[in-house]
Amino acid sequence: QVQLVESGGGLVQPGGSLRLSCAASGFTLDYYAIAWFRQAPGKEREGVSCISNNDGSTYYADSVKGRFTISRDNAKNTVYLQMNSLKPEDTAVYYCAAAGVLSTRVAMYDYWGQGTQVTVSS
Repeated sequence: QVQLVESGGGLVQPGGSLRLSCAASGFTLDYYAIAWFRQAPGKEREGVSCISNNDGSTYYADSVKGRFTISRDNAKNTVYLQMNSLKPEDTAVYYCAAAGVLSTRVAMYDYWGQGTQVTVSS
């Protein structure tokens, strides 16, 4: 069974850090581009970051550039999102997703995790 499972979310104060993990089972992440999306209440799902499956190219939304870092460990079949200097506006459910090609478009992604809540609040 193909499955993506996110973990690492939680409650953190502004300026704090979290590391999200996206673990795959039932398939090998090596062959897929992986993205992190997020969705805040009442807002559309937006692309945060993505990483290619071949040359390691990465993309970051302007709102997280310089604060978030995406990485992948193919040996562990896991992708990470290191989030530093968190702001209240980063509060959302974060989803990881897998696609055959690198894209920031939701529609391009075939497999999705269930999401993990990130709340940034004092």
